[in-house]
Amino acid sequence: MNVSDVMTPQVVTAKPSSTITEVAKTMARIESGALPITDDGKLVGLITDRDIVIRVIAEGLGPDTKVAEVMTEGVETCRDDDNVADAAAKMGSHQIRRLVVLNDQGGLAGMLSLGDIAQDYGAKAVGRTLEEISESTPAAH
Repeated sequence: MNVSDVMTPQVVTAKPSSTITEVAKTMARIESGALPITDDGKLVGLITDRDIVIRVIAEGLGPDTKVAEVMTEGVETCRDDDNVADAAAKMGSHQIRRLVVLNDQGGLAGMLSLGDIAQDYGAKAVGRTLEEISESTPAAH
């Protein structure tokens, strides 16, 4: 089974110049805890609800802080034609709960989360991946 079979294809993005308030409102509206950050169509980062708590609120930064100041750069990705088992293994080895999915041209194709895998691929694969993610200090996304 390919990632494209289970991923969430409709992904809302934000820009590095977006504010934390704008991003938080978008996350609330679409009921998502993560937004890919794109600049001229190119993936440059990821902002999560956890980033907002740890890097903004805990550091005393304001709601007008730009996403570029607090986003996670060097985001782990997979391709839409990758095998789901390989993507799950990547999540486990990098201790992350989601991957940004890219197409053949390197453009944003969607997001793959543990929930996507659980819903369509099976609880056993998610259980193994979650065990790997939880083994030591969790990553930023």
